[in-house]
Amino acid sequence: MSNTNTDHWENVYETKNPDQVSWTQEKPQTSLDFIHSCGLDKDAKIIDIGGGDSNLVDFLLDEGYENITVLDISSKALEKAKARLGHKAQKVKWIVADITEFDTDETYDIWHDRAAFHFLTTPEQILKYTSITKKNVQGFMIIATFSKNGPTRCSGLEIHQYDEQSMAAEFESDFEKIKCHTVNHTTPFDTVQNFVFCIFKKI
Repeated sequence: MSNTNTDHWENVYETKNPDQVSWTQEKPQTSLDFIHSCGLDKDAKIIDIGGGDSNLVDFLLDEGYENITVLDISSKALEKAKARLGHKAQKVKWIVADITEFDTDETYDIWHDRAAFHFLTTPEQILKYTSITKKNVQGFMIIATFSKNGPTRCSGLEIHQYDEQSMAAEFESDFEKIKCHTVNHTTPFDTVQNFVFCIFKKI
């Protein structure tokens, strides 16, 4: 399964520009607001799961965050982000990995995932993800997925929709929900996708 997934995402990032994929945001304001709400210092260890060539890392660097990791299944996505950042890319740790196979002893103060978790559609994949967060998150976890009012597919793949209750239930044994809210994301094609954003604190 993993290799097929990798091929899919490598193809997406090889063949499409940011204005041709639905998840592109000029400024990821909701993510930044949630990160700021954690109240952590600029040396907090932040990992962006499925970050691809998202602009979040640019804004975090501009704000002075010093300890950023970006993980994505697609090496091409990360190459695009590195090229965009130029010399600033050296300040970031880049990891090419399928999140369900991510194995590290590192722990993170902030785990951020906008629109990666909802691609995990089997109980086995979801359990792998929640096990990794239990092991590797020591502070806060921010997760955004398509809501029950959002799309059922993205980039040609089935996704798993969540609401506040169902997302909290996946993590309740190890994380306390702080707050959730829904956000409409307007895509580069002027369609609207409804996301549910939740922030949790490790128990």
